[in-house]
Amino acid sequence: MSHILDTPHPTHTILRGNIYYLNVRVPKEQQQLYGRVVRSRLSDDRNAAAQLADHIVSVLRETWRTGSSSKVDVETLVSSAKPKTFLMSDLVDEYVRVRQIDPSPVFVATRLLYEVVGDRDVRHYSREDARTFLHHLQASGNKTSTLRKRLVCIGAVLNYAYQELEIEKRNPFSKMTIVGEGKDAVKRGSFTDEQLLEGYKQALLSTSNVQLLFPILGETGCRLAEVVGLRLEDVDLENRVLHLRPNTHRRLKTSGSERSIPLSSMACAALTKALQHSDDEWVFPRYIKEDGCYATHASNALAKWMKRRWGMTAQ
Repeated sequence: MSHILDTPHPTHTILRGNIYYLNVRVPKEQQQLYGRVVRSRLSDDRNAAAQLADHIVSVLRETWRTGSSSKVDVETLVSSAKPKTFLMSDLVDEYVRVRQIDPSPVFVATRLLYEVVGDRDVRHYSREDARTFLHHLQASGNKTSTLRKRLVCIGAVLNYAYQELEIEKRNPFSKMTIVGEGKDAVKRGSFTDEQLLEGYKQALLSTSNVQLLFPILGETGCRLAEVVGLRLEDVDLENRVLHLRPNTHRRLKTSGSERSIPLSSMACAALTKALQHSDDEWVFPRYIKEDGCYATHASNALAKWMKRRWGMTAQ
């Protein structure tokens, strides 16, 4: 592609105003089908016009070489071959859908990106954009762990875009240096047996499904998303077993995460009460949306409750 970028004027084109047009002489034996010259509007972008012209001319020449009596529809060829503009927002939706992940962290990160440097063609983001984005996050008072999460989200979407669109470009959001990373981390405490039992009892007396997550997590050792994304069919209270398996709204972290867990009496009690507020499909329907399982929302609500009660969150 380097020869295209270095060409002062794309071959097989003419410039009218600021628009490049295809301009190809037709061999005598083909002029009855095409006329003496093939001409078609291409683009106002020099590089895009050069790419289109090279592609169309190669197709025409191969057709003419074989002596085909069928005429190539140049207008259709131009339309189908035109480079597309790949907006970040378009690729984000596709990335979340294909990867089947919790969309919340990705959407939060990209929304902030649009506010700072705009929603643009993924090919046009630069290292300077990444630095500007990072500076904005730092100025907003985010912890370094949050900064890293935001950068990782953006970087993951761009990696996906570059792979799917066959773009050879270094990811500008990768390997960003965050000054003082990790030094602002606050060590979380651990719960005593007394605190756990106290929390379990309060959860079972509460009408809040968020609090019911506390004993279920504590007794099963499951990840939060695994519990929040449970279907009714995953809970077998008769045999005191919890089945962890992927579904349409929540995948599991690894293939080895699919498993069955025995339930303690406390976990059974919490799940029994949670089922009283379930719908006909989900144990915790409040956190199930059309586009996925919103475990982050449940995590934030649970963390607030634990912080109010003990001034800390669980590790």
